[in-house]
Amino acid sequence: MTPILLVLSSPSGGGKTTIARRLLAERTKVGYSVSATTRAKRPGETDGRDYHFLTREQFESRVAAGEFLEWATYGGQLYGTLRSAVESLLQDGRHVVLDIEVDGAAQLRASMPAGVQVFVLPPSVPVLLQRLRGRGTEATDAVVRRVRHAADELQAIGAYDYVIVNDDLDRAVAAVLAILDAETQRIHRHVELVGRVDGWRQELLDAAASLAADHHA
Repeated sequence: MTPILLVLSSPSGGGKTTIARRLLAERTKVGYSVSATTRAKRPGETDGRDYHFLTREQFESRVAAGEFLEWATYGGQLYGTLRSAVESLLQDGRHVVLDIEVDGAAQLRASMPAGVQVFVLPPSVPVLLQRLRGRGTEATDAVVRRVRHAADELQAIGAYDYVIVNDDLDRAVAAVLAILDAETQRIHRHVELVGRVDGWRQELLDAAASLAADHHA
């Protein structure tokens, strides 16, 4: 079976990263492609686990070298998905889950159209606003920019293959797993089985011919 590139997108605070981590915990055949970013490391974060933390010069150099499948600017910082990280997981036979912003997902639809994209909605606007405000320690201008950006991101929902509402984490994870399971059964992901069916068809035709010959003998 051809492994799947599964993309999760949502406005900031929509829960896509939490869902992605749950998928990894529940499915051994799912790998996570760690994104790269130029933002500063936060307390408790580890390079290579949470993000690949790069300087802006390093990031832009790798963009110029064509090493990113997608990249975007968010909140003044650069974020992107390294091609090598995704290809390594797919070649290992594992599904790959990405939690990325809307702009990056659009680039992936162009560069990897066979990917499956899921838009994660928060349960309501008040809940989203609460998450976007965070701990209330940021300047109002920064929060306003984030809220407006979230409104813009919601416009992209029609470009996705599936949408789920993250009003209950367990249900949201179950919904994404159901999508993954259904997608693995698509015909184009089972080239070997399709080829085997051609052989079965010939065996049945040979059997029918043999039965007919015996009947008329």
